[in-house]
Amino acid sequence: MSASGESATRVLPLPPHYDFGRTVGGLPMSRHDPCVKIADGAFWFATRTPDGPATLRLRREGPALTATGYGPGAEWVVAQADGIAGLRDDLSGFEELAAQHPVVADLARRHRGLRFAATGQVFPRLLRAIFEQKVTGQEAYRAYTATVRHFAGGQPAPGPLTTLRLPPDPAEVAATPYWVFHRFGVEQRRTDTLLRAAQVADRLQACADVETLTKRLTAIQGIGAWTAAEVTRVVFGDPDAVSVGDFHIPHMVAWGLAGEARAGSRDAGPDARRGSLSPADKRMLELLEPFRGHRGRVCVLLELGGHMAPKFGPRMPIRSFASF
Repeated sequence: MSASGESATRVLPLPPHYDFGRTVGGLPMSRHDPCVKIADGAFWFATRTPDGPATLRLRREGPALTATGYGPGAEWVVAQADGIAGLRDDLSGFEELAAQHPVVADLARRHRGLRFAATGQVFPRLLRAIFEQKVTGQEAYRAYTATVRHFAGGQPAPGPLTTLRLPPDPAEVAATPYWVFHRFGVEQRRTDTLLRAAQVADRLQACADVETLTKRLTAIQGIGAWTAAEVTRVVFGDPDAVSVGDFHIPHMVAWGLAGEARAGSRDAGPDARRGSLSPADKRMLELLEPFRGHRGRVCVLLELGGHMAPKFGPRMPIRSFASF
């Protein structure tokens, strides 16, 4: 191991047309994500592994990616590098499905290098998804970054990028009282959901497939179909994960695939009514059905293509629960 902590390296050959930037670009919550960064011409991913803390660096060098691991978990994270880089994504049959609709066929052609990354790490993505429930993106980002920095303290993740931080340890989160998260702008409903999830984080991480993880996630009070889909899409690179209960996605799908400005009336938002579908969600799933197996991929392509439905009414205000 070098002085910088490097302990493992792997070279990953790339398929034709592979789009490195778009594939890993969706993993950071923003360009200021403390745990996942694109910096110095490389992609950096900090995580906790069964062998200890680790950082993965992915750098494109011509027709290949060089994966470099740092820290005690370097070997483990380098072994997962092809999944994190989206190289396990199976596009079999998607070209034929996409050909059924001219908009999807065009998007599939223009973004043919996009792959779905699979991190294999449940709790970091679940933490973020819970904070994203029924709030604005800015509120969720503030809560997420404040939480990461609270638990990481001043200790950087392994490796030379000193601004990178490890995601919180689920055991530490589970032992933390509500008032700590209140300071970060998280109300008690989301905090209680997070604490319940942290208590069973090991069982969630042990899930070997999408179906098992979805079942265990939705058995937790406060977690429904929306949160489960947001997690499985990233953990397993699930191309069929559809975020049922989202405020915007049903309208985007209806607009992009059917030219309908609104898919139907809305419920309160993500996970608001467990076990039920709003008219908008029903219409979305109806339109996506021909693409089963890749329904989530179609949603991502529509978003990349800018097929957002026209907006009506005021935007949701940004609030601060910390001052309540």
